[in-house]
Formats: sequence, C-alpha cells, structure tokens
Amino acid sequence: MPMPITDLEAALREGFPDSEIQVEDLAGDGDHYRARIVSKAFSGLSRVKQHQLVYAALKGKMGGELHALALETQAPG
Repeated sequence: MPMPITDLEAALREGFPDSEIQVEDLAGDGDHYRARIVSKAFSGLSRVKQHQLVYAALKGKMGGELHALALETQAPG
C-alpha cells in the first residue's frame, strides 16, 4: 500500500523539526516522491550520512510503504 504524502511529510517533520521541507509526488501514484530538506542536522555531514539520517527518520518505511524517494539534502547557507 502506498504511503500518503501527508504521512511522509509528517515523518520528515518529526525527524527534522525546525527544518525547511518540501515534498513532491512525482508520478501521482503515492509511490514516487522527491523530498528537499534543509536542516542544521546535516551540517558537516557527507551526502551519504545526510541521506542515512533521512532513512532513519522514516523508520524502515523506505522500500516498504515508500517505494522511491529522490532526496535533496543540505545544511542551511
């Protein structure tokens, strides 16, 4: 069962409070999303580490409820 965009946004906002988060449904099927996250939590981290933090915030939903997620992550500034 696909993950509703509202659930994805809620999980990301819970994992990255006080961050700028934009989520877009790429295919209109609730299964392919793009998320852009600007968070202080990413400061000084490699892109791989930033994405690992996002996957951790999704608590195992990636690959299950959430099929595809294109990530754009960065620290502010």
